Amino acid sequence: MGELSSSGGLHESQEEEPHILLECDSSVLDAIQKHLKLYKIRRKVSISPCLDLSLWAVVPGEQAGDISRYADRALVLTPDPRAEVMGWRLIIKAGANLPEIIPGSRIENVQDYHRHRYKQGIPEGVKDLPPGVALPLESNLAYMNGVSFTKGCYIGQELTARTHHMGVIRKRLVPVQFSVPLPQESIPEGAEILTESGKAAGKFRAGGDELGIALLRLANVNEPLCLNVAGDKVKLTASIPEWWPKTASK
Repeated sequence: MGELSSSGGLHESQEEEPHILLECDSSVLDAIQKHLKLYKIRRKVSISPCLDLSLWAVVPGEQAGDISRYADRALVLTPDPRAEVMGWRLIIKAGANLPEIIPGSRIENVQDYHRHRYKQGIPEGVKDLPPGVALPLESNLAYMNGVSFTKGCYIGQELTARTHHMGVIRKRLVPVQFSVPLPQESIPEGAEILTESGKAAGKFRAGGDELGIALLRLANVNEPLCLNVAGDKVKLTASIPEWWPKTASK
């Protein structure tokens, strides 16, 4: 997570200056800082990582209820903008006691969080969305408040808008489940997924154990599928997430 702030002229005091918190994949933190600094030009904008803050995902549970009443205990507590099934994003001071901020909460392993989002078909980070490879609409970003069709002047805008208005998206990222658990390192990046007849149906993107996400042709989503792993064919099933718009799979 990083912070962008301006200084020197917009407001009377530093405290009044606008601040923007940007959540990002930690593996590309340096690259993102360099990229943003290219656009500073001569503006007095500071860009720096917030190492004193801690980011949490509050995943919906049986006893979750409306946790907005605890917002005054956190720096940021807001619904995850991607989808309701992803719960809330929480930002607190590093080292703060989470159960004191949200009573009844239970700290889980980060892998449990990834399992939850793979089950829901929610991509995140550069493994799920490889730069220069993943297309916004095929990655369902339009369903997750990640694409604007009214704001102009962004890279890929023309192709994205044209595809959207034509209404023809033949491939999408969808959740997949393997017939047997697979170690993540055993699946090659971009491994091909095939139909029973051996026809190419798409490519595996990321995951582990028995869950993952894959870029699949929508026409093949309901068919029996398999993945070649070390010479063996492993069966898998794909599904359309319930949180998608009802017309999304067409």
